[in-house]
Amino acid sequence: MTIPTVILAGGLGTRLREETEFRPKPMVEIGGKPIIWHIMSTYAAHGYTDFIVCLGYKGDSLRDYFLNYRVRSSDFTVTLGTNHLQVHNEHSEHGWRVTMAETGLKTNTAGRLRRIARYIEGDLFMVTYGDGVASVDVPALLACHRRHGRLATVTAVRHVSRFGELRLSSSGMVSSFEEKAESPDVWVNGGFMVLNKSVLDMVTSDEENLETDVLKKLAEAGELGVFHHSGFWQCMDTLREVELLNRLWDAGVAPWLVKPTPQTAGLARPSEELIVAGGVA
Repeated sequence: MTIPTVILAGGLGTRLREETEFRPKPMVEIGGKPIIWHIMSTYAAHGYTDFIVCLGYKGDSLRDYFLNYRVRSSDFTVTLGTNHLQVHNEHSEHGWRVTMAETGLKTNTAGRLRRIARYIEGDLFMVTYGDGVASVDVPALLACHRRHGRLATVTAVRHVSRFGELRLSSSGMVSSFEEKAESPDVWVNGGFMVLNKSVLDMVTSDEENLETDVLKKLAEAGELGVFHHSGFWQCMDTLREVELLNRLWDAGVAPWLVKPTPQTAGLARPSEELIVAGGVA
């Protein structure tokens, strides 16, 4: 049984209003493809191709993208007046299994997970946000989770300040200035989490937040493990960060994209399947 990856894709994306007024944040494009495709590609490169997308704000944009994915990604010939469609160059994502689940417009992150519990068949699942990319070693993350035996694992990444860091001398003057300094002793949750399905029993309402209501309680109970990731990680909260990721892509440097190996490529499902799921659990 494959381990599914849940992608939280229903938020309003208010901090990126320039891009999200007409589409959800996971559909903001990097290199001509929505960021959700880039996130999925990271997991798929390691052989994990079963996805559950939590929909909310402008969810129809995501539905339309995946329902029409085959023709969006390939050259094709259609014979008008008939149902004949010939696809000439199949896309490389053959085998991805994507469940689109409506989780409500105002539902909080933990509430969204609660609503899609019925689509998680095993006792373990991965979860990430729909607005960040990283070169995370997914098999190593899963191995870490199994090794420490806690109920959940978060991926810790180095904190990079959005502002210039000032160091002050005793005389009240600035002794040094570093733009967007990386804090060596400060780690933040970079997403890319692993949870036991039993964690969802802790969630009792749509208003609950994954980080402040669930992960915080798990940490207090000693049930939250950590996987340290020192490689590439970048969230996409501002227009400047959208432009940064696009510059990396245009320069041919996209460290979040991992090339599949023959071993991981063989883990993909033999056929493509899209499940459109409505309603709530």
